[in-house]
Amino acid sequence: MASSAKRRAVGVGENPEQSDDSSDEGLEESGEEESENSEEEINEEVVVDFEAHTISDHDFNGIKKLLQQLFLKAHVNISELTDVVIQQNHIGSVIRQAEVPDDSDDEDPDEVFGFVSIVNLTERKEVECVEQIKELVLGQCEKLCSAAVLEQFEKVLHDASQAVGLLLSERFVNVPPQIALPLYRQLLDEMTEAQKTNKPSGKCHYCLLISKTCQEAKKTIPARGPPKEELLFVNAEEEFFYEQAVAKFNYSVQEEADSCLAGRWSFDDVPMKPFRTVSLIPMDRMPVIMDKLKEYLTI
Repeated sequence: MASSAKRRAVGVGENPEQSDDSSDEGLEESGEEESENSEEEINEEVVVDFEAHTISDHDFNGIKKLLQQLFLKAHVNISELTDVVIQQNHIGSVIRQAEVPDDSDDEDPDEVFGFVSIVNLTERKEVECVEQIKELVLGQCEKLCSAAVLEQFEKVLHDASQAVGLLLSERFVNVPPQIALPLYRQLLDEMTEAQKTNKPSGKCHYCLLISKTCQEAKKTIPARGPPKEELLFVNAEEEFFYEQAVAKFNYSVQEEADSCLAGRWSFDDVPMKPFRTVSLIPMDRMPVIMDKLKEYLTI
């Protein structure tokens, strides 16, 4: 799969004060040329091919790093969760660059640029990290939501007859959202096959999604009830999941993180406050979501 990603190149020019026997005119011309060249470099667009691969053991560090960006300082055993994702590699994919040029500065040609998977929280209820994730969600919900919303989350997460899958879709911020569509299609196909062969995470009645979101620092989000429309999703396509959720809420992580995956929490130099938005989506609404993804992400 081919996607377009932008890379910012910063040019380093010669300091005029350190030049030998240079005329002022020459310096001025040089500065103008350098400025033009720098502008061209900054606006350079690089086409990068990405490929989806089966998750394997050597993806541990890459997946763990992405999960840490999601959970930050929350009391969740990220290493154990990473192990769970790798162990059930019949479901999910990692994103890697298709071909790394020989002259590339990248140290790791197998670097993980993103991944997608789903972990059945109901099947793995005795696993420490799974219980910690449930405690995180219910704890934040209890502090911020109405009794009705809390009851809905508790009922679903504690009902052994209706499996809940934790949907994990993380990637570097410079990887375009178009890559999400084929990954989700493949994930759903793998879930269907896993259900036929009675493998883990094959059948889920609900999908639990924790999204990285943010809002302009000068604006406020209500303590109770769903967030307002000013909320921005770091993974833009996750807004379609949010729209189909039967229960949702958000909580602030401003004291846990000052930055996004790369750079400050800002959009067009506007200061942003980071949040996590929790959505509970019935799996029977996935066809509607996939139609939206197809409409939004098809190039």
